[in-house]
Amino acid sequence: MIVKSSTTTMKMAVVDADILCQPSVSVEYLGVSTAAPPVAVDEDLEFFDVTTTTPSSLSKSREFRSADLITVDISRTDSGVRCSTSSQTTIIDSARSSNVIPAIRSGSYTDIGPRRSNEDEHIRVDDLSAQLGSLYNWPLPGAFYAVFDGHGGSDAAAFVRANAMRFFFEDANLPQTFVVDQAFLEELESSHFRAFLNADQALADECTVDDYCGTTAITALVLGRHVVVANAGDCRAVLCRKGVAVQLSQDHRPTCLVERQRVEKLGGIIEYGCLNGDLAITRALGDWYMKLPYGSASPLTAEPEVKKMLLTEDDEFMILGCDGIWDVMSNQEAVNVVRRELRLHNDPQKSAKELVNQALCKDIDDNLTAIVVCFTSPDHRSSVPSQRPRFRCCSLSEDARKKLQSLLGSN
Repeated sequence: MIVKSSTTTMKMAVVDADILCQPSVSVEYLGVSTAAPPVAVDEDLEFFDVTTTTPSSLSKSREFRSADLITVDISRTDSGVRCSTSSQTTIIDSARSSNVIPAIRSGSYTDIGPRRSNEDEHIRVDDLSAQLGSLYNWPLPGAFYAVFDGHGGSDAAAFVRANAMRFFFEDANLPQTFVVDQAFLEELESSHFRAFLNADQALADECTVDDYCGTTAITALVLGRHVVVANAGDCRAVLCRKGVAVQLSQDHRPTCLVERQRVEKLGGIIEYGCLNGDLAITRALGDWYMKLPYGSASPLTAEPEVKKMLLTEDDEFMILGCDGIWDVMSNQEAVNVVRRELRLHNDPQKSAKELVNQALCKDIDDNLTAIVVCFTSPDHRSSVPSQRPRFRCCSLSEDARKKLQSLLGSN
């Protein structure tokens, strides 16, 4: 682990008998857990290599746990060959986990942007038990969130949103248990994986949705302190941990090395930065004009990457957003906007709206949707540090003041 130590600079000015002291403290950490696989970067190709999740390897998918690590920010270059506009991938250990169950609150906002229509859809369910009724038999409180970013029209995104609770819960044959253990969580991951594929097949069978219509999708299931994130496409989930952005999902674009290799191995081509010269993503639901019959591996796939993590006392909130947000803002910029808003009014709805409005001020050409999920109750202020005075007064003795004035006068 590399640690840049904290440094403090003091600026002084003599005002009568007091000295005004302005502290400036900067602490940075950079680290990688030895317990998780390293993230590889090919410097020559400028690709960011990621680990994919397949049905046979779900139990080996990367697990995000808790620690105080700030990660490397990988930004898209003009050549357009990096995985995302600002990709922060963190491998974390479980040093600061807490037994406190988070108090879930959320807010969302969507805007049409410069487009003629809004093809985005989203879901917010803060209380799964109330939503599912007798179907919910888990021992911990649950919440569910999703963003669907449609393309080729809004039909695919609207269809998946309308049927999401059926795909992910009602028809999902979810595991029933009184204990949330590792086996249960792995089965939950598998269930979410299957839900994406079932939704994709339903789109193929739905006569009201054109084969040229599709949608990306990201979902987040919060179960007590456990979070399961599933993603297919370039929507993104970002966690705020003590003010630091931690990316929880990987963008699936042709510029990602693993995705490019998978596409080319299956006979697809990357042309003009797009899959088969047409789509700027490599995973999506729908778009059956580009897919082989169900059961056959296709360059364009609906298979999601599924990851799980354990929330800690340092985790303040999570952002789920479509690519319209992340194309113009880095993970840290988005976290800074939301965190600042929560300090002002502690309202996730207003915070999500401000995040979208900030993105609208930039050079965008897309719809915008953001969900903000808070992990603290409205009266819990540990995640919202109190504002300290910018200046603090330090009293000096008369003798010390005279010596200081003499010293300053002699210079």
